[in-house]
Amino acid sequence: MKPRALSAEERSKLESIIRHEFSDKQWLDRAFTHSSAGSGKGPNYERLEFLGDRVLGLCIAELLFKSFKNAAEGELSVRLNQLVSAESCAEVADRLELHHFIRTGADVKKLTGKRMLNVRADVVESLIAALYLDGGLETARSFILQHWKDRATRADGGRRDAKTELQEWAHANFAVTPSYRVDDRTGPDHDPRFTVTVEVTGVAPETGVERSKRAAEQVAAAKMLEREGVWQKPTVES
Repeated sequence: MKPRALSAEERSKLESIIRHEFSDKQWLDRAFTHSSAGSGKGPNYERLEFLGDRVLGLCIAELLFKSFKNAAEGELSVRLNQLVSAESCAEVADRLELHHFIRTGADVKKLTGKRMLNVRADVVESLIAALYLDGGLETARSFILQHWKDRATRADGGRRDAKTELQEWAHANFAVTPSYRVDDRTGPDHDPRFTVTVEVTGVAPETGVERSKRAAEQVAAAKMLEREGVWQKPTVES
């Protein structure tokens, strides 16, 4: 049995969210179809994901190249890897609430955590490919700039992983390992907010708030590194 196509209402809602009306609706249907849908028969997004990953990488690389004229190749690579990661793509999917439109088999719908994050990330890459195939590179680039430009041009985007940096600093200066605890979780399941505190023996704790536990830990670690003078607070490059 083939997976069902998106309804006319679903397509209309998606096109409004994406800000592109598809000439060929098959690309939109395929971009939101997991390989488990329809007993694994019929077209799915796997080939689109392959193409979308490359289109995203090209557009982000171009954006970084133009935005950070004095950055070395190493810094540009760090920024690129962060921006095209599964976490970044899944954040875009969550912000647009694309999970409402993904067609999957019952087994995948029950999955949570890292694997479901990857499904949401894959759909964003597939959607980028669908936009590219239906409207060309400029259409895909417009979508990418709309949802990645702010985070791509953040001055702190070229930093190393904050938790790793803090751990190395804590080991070197205090011979201890930072500890993290979740103080609070608020908001609905599709848009949670985690409050996390990081503690290092010998210094005052710091707190971070973000949409995932991992991201909140990173925020807390970065705040401690900045406060202790290990990192400078970011300034925007002119």
